[in-house]
Parts: sequence; structure tokens; C-alpha cells
Amino acid sequence: MTLQLRHETPDDISAIEAITVAAFADAPHTSHTEQFIVRALRAANELTLSIVAEEHGQISGHVALSPVTITDGHGHGRKAKDWYGLGPISVLPQRQGHGIGSRLMEQALSELRDMQAAGCVLLGDPAYYARFGFQARAGLQLQGVPPGYFMALAFDGPVPEGIAHYSDAFNAAA
Repeated sequence: MTLQLRHETPDDISAIEAITVAAFADAPHTSHTEQFIVRALRAANELTLSIVAEEHGQISGHVALSPVTITDGHGHGRKAKDWYGLGPISVLPQRQGHGIGSRLMEQALSELRDMQAAGCVLLGDPAYYARFGFQARAGLQLQGVPPGYFMALAFDGPVPEGIAHYSDAFNAAA
């Protein structure tokens, strides 16, 4: 497999949207707004990293990363400028199971480390994301989400405790 990982370009935007729609079309536990989230993150200049997987000139996968804020649960917050949220991550359905998602994950985490990020959070299947070092943490929550599915990976220092808040772009519905 000839797979190239690179940052998105303006020419990739429509392909990223199509891949995101296709990847989540039959996924459980989704509101099917992932493509709108990526668009809103980009428009708000909060898409810290946008990495595509390209095979033979065609984009087959994408991962988005954006800053998160963590509050202590009492209304006091600190901008977790060194903490990022990973997602959505999308791979064309016919290319799932071929290692593209894993390569996108590894690249995203490597680039976060290179940026000297403190860590990364995500919402997803613990059975899949544990292989990358993500773990649920009792002291870190995402409201409305079962605790085992919200996970963190620290690169530098401890995992902060509190309530994580993603960008308002995650409320995008169109």
C-alpha cells in the first residue's frame, strides 16, 4: 500500500467532507454531523491539525484535532492550550480495516508531541483506542458521555481533572 499522510490543502476540503459522511453513514452513536463539525472548526480557525491519508492520488482518510478547555466543574476553567481533542477521524468504508486509521492516529499523536502538547482526549471505542495508549480517567469527564468512552493520553505531566469542553464547532448541525 502506498499511503501518504499530509496536511490538508484547500483542494482536499470536498473530499474530506465526502469521506467523513461515508465513514459515519452506518456508525452507531452518531448524529451524522461530523462533516459539519470539521467545516465549523475550519471556519473558526480552530482546526489545529487536519491530516489526510492519500493513496494513489485519492484521499481515503482524515483526522481532525482541535483545542479543548478543561474546567474544574465549579465554573472555574483554564484554557487547556496544551490539550487537544482528536476527532472526527474518518476512513472510507471500503478502506477500513487496512491500517489507514491507525496510521492517521500515529501521525496525529506524533505531530501533537512535536508541538509539545501536554496531551490528547477523544470520544470513542475503548477497545480500539487503548492500543494507542488512551485510557478513561475517573477525574476527567465529558458531560453526557459514558465515562469509559471518553479517554485521555498524557504526553507531558498528569492528565488534568475536570470537565472537558470541545469547541462550539462541535454543536454544528449544518
